[in-house]
Formats: sequence, structure tokens, C-alpha cells
Amino acid sequence: MSKVFSALSVSVDGYITGRDAGPGRGLGDGGTLFDWYSDGDTQSRVFGFFNLSEPSARVFDSLAGRVGAVVAGRNTYEDSERFGGGSPHPGAPLFLVSHRPAPELTERQTLAGNVEDAIGAAREAAGGKDVGLMGGGVLASALQAGLVDEIVLHQVPVLLGGGRSFFRELPAQVRLSLVEAVPAPGVTHLHYAVA
Repeated sequence: MSKVFSALSVSVDGYITGRDAGPGRGLGDGGTLFDWYSDGDTQSRVFGFFNLSEPSARVFDSLAGRVGAVVAGRNTYEDSERFGGGSPHPGAPLFLVSHRPAPELTERQTLAGNVEDAIGAAREAAGGKDVGLMGGGVLASALQAGLVDEIVLHQVPVLLGGGRSFFRELPAQVRLSLVEAVPAPGVTHLHYAVA
């Protein structure tokens, strides 16, 4: 069965965007969270326009190669300019979790009213590959539903001091087990299994 995981860049103080993130403003003042995508000389095999350090390319391509479908929340979707009508992953359909209608959806995008339905549909569409989660709200809902297998934090050595938190409040503790820690220029890749 396919696994469900989240792999996002995060500041040391736990933010996935900077202040003033939103439509037309992207990550607000948090763009530094993605400097590691272009600070190396190793081209990504999955996203050819990324030039990462060798250790980051190894980690990034391993994760990106697993993705068969993506589930994202409405804030991530809107902040990312609706992914240009596609998906954040070149070969994977997008499942959008939202209670509000989204008339701008394309054939590569599907609306779901809750995270359970979105992950179920994404697993079917993934063709045996894994499901990637995008956004703090989606991750919190999926953790609460017991649907997350792995969490990867691409931790960037910056304190943003504000923005949108990666982890939202949860009703209970979630135990993690460190699978791998890979230091790289400008980022440390922390891969956890959900216990």
C-alpha cells in the first residue's frame, strides 16, 4: 500500500512561510526557505530547473520519485497561484482539500471536502506510488486522522520570527522516530517515521 508523507522546507522556528504570505505574495518574506533548491551544481532528475547540492539532490529526488499524487490545502493552493492549473509535482495529480467551491480547477486537479476523502482518492490515483501532503493544515488533519506515515523536514538555518506554522495544534502528541538526518549546504534534511 502506498505511504502518505509530508516533505516541506521549514525554518528553525517552525514556519513554512514568512510574514504576509498569500495570493500574489507567495511565501511573503519566507523565500529564503527555498534557497537550497538553487544553490548547488547538481540538477534534479525530477525537477530539471532545480540545481541543488549533491546531498540535497539525492534526498530531494528520492522523495520526489516516490510521489504519485499530491494532497494540498486551500491556503497552499491559493498562495501558490493554484499551481498554474497543474500540480506542484510534474507527474502527479493534485487533490485539493477545501470546504469552499473551487471553480478554477483543471482536469489535473480534484476537489475533496476533507483530508480523508482526498487521501483515499489520491491513493487510488497514485498507481502504487506514495501520496505527498502539502501545507500545515492538511498535515495536522491527516495526523489527527492517523493517515501519515512519514514527515520530512527540510530545516533551513533561519529564524523567520513569524509566518504560517508548519505544525498546527494537535489533540494529542505524535511520536516520531528519526530515520535519517542528512546535513547539506543551507539545509538539514530530517526524515521521520510516524510511530
